[in-house]
Amino acid sequence: MSDLLQTPLHQFHETLGAKMVPFAGYAMPVQYPMGVMQEHLHTRTKAGLFDVSHMGQVIIKGADHAAAATALETLIPVDILGLAPDRQRYGFLTNDTGGIMDDLMLANRGDHIFMVVNAGCKRNDIAYLKSKLADVSVTEVTDRALIALQGPAAEAVLAALDPKVADMRFMDVITASLAGADCWVSRSGYTGEDGYEVSVPAAQAATLAKALLAHDDVAPIGLGARDSLRLEGGLCLYGHDIDTDTTPTEAALNWAIQKVRRSGGDRAGGFPGADVILAQLADGADRKRVGLLPEGRAPMREGVPLFAHIEDETPIGAITSGGFGPTVGGPVAMGYLPVAQADLGTTVYGELRGKRLPLTVAALPFTPANFKR
Repeated sequence: MSDLLQTPLHQFHETLGAKMVPFAGYAMPVQYPMGVMQEHLHTRTKAGLFDVSHMGQVIIKGADHAAAATALETLIPVDILGLAPDRQRYGFLTNDTGGIMDDLMLANRGDHIFMVVNAGCKRNDIAYLKSKLADVSVTEVTDRALIALQGPAAEAVLAALDPKVADMRFMDVITASLAGADCWVSRSGYTGEDGYEVSVPAAQAATLAKALLAHDDVAPIGLGARDSLRLEGGLCLYGHDIDTDTTPTEAALNWAIQKVRRSGGDRAGGFPGADVILAQLADGADRKRVGLLPEGRAPMREGVPLFAHIEDETPIGAITSGGFGPTVGGPVAMGYLPVAQADLGTTVYGELRGKRLPLTVAALPFTPANFKR
């Protein structure tokens, strides 16, 4: 653990008795004394406090927003130019074969675009952006922590520190004063719950975290529950459910590519892999990410091969994320299947410890999202 990076909240986690593990080059809390199951359920019913400071924070700045957005649209197949001020959008970097290099959030903050990228990808992302974007500055933010507050009580808790956060809609971004800190706040997260992500100066991160944790409804939550929450929410984990060999259509992420970037749109194409991605948007792909409900209580995890029939020798796909869903009350999984086997209600078979056990293709998310639209 000694060679791992630490977030500004490292001491805070240790004081709370967190179990720390290596993750994406950082020492991160996987769980606190409450345990993963109770942390998950606490977030669904009250509010969970997450340290996501390992993720990359990046500022893209050009002559104005239009210049920065136009440049970014050469690398990201979503409508960035049309993103309204103080609004955020999900997107991804793509490669020449249409694969996803990273998925990310980007916000129009007036004179710049603020981007949050995955921890494991941030070094490559930033180098790639700098190499590809001309007349635009790409700056990693290294002096701020990133905190997520997620759950139905998140609004009341955060609004006690700055009431204007209560007026925010899903994907709004503002600057707010929280516990004396100048914070960049978005109404978003990755649990399927209503909540916020807060970029706070590193020196004030612990003060803010303590102020939030002082509320009876707030508990610290580790990576274990973060993973089960996002899985129940049907949300992809980069490097598992999506990667450089997975296209947006295969990943069931067509919704993230607006009409203006598709064939016939005013700014169609012009991004890496456009020929593959635009063709799949029109005609579909051969395989698809699906939700899967294993029968029984045994979770089926990443790597479990999937078969069309119990006696088949050749797998047709594999699970990419799987575990127990505390809110669902049973095992849940996501994986890839040929489109012919991807219809809701289809039964496939996963091989678990030498036995073929049935799974049913199910709608995503497993738990309804509670965003404030």
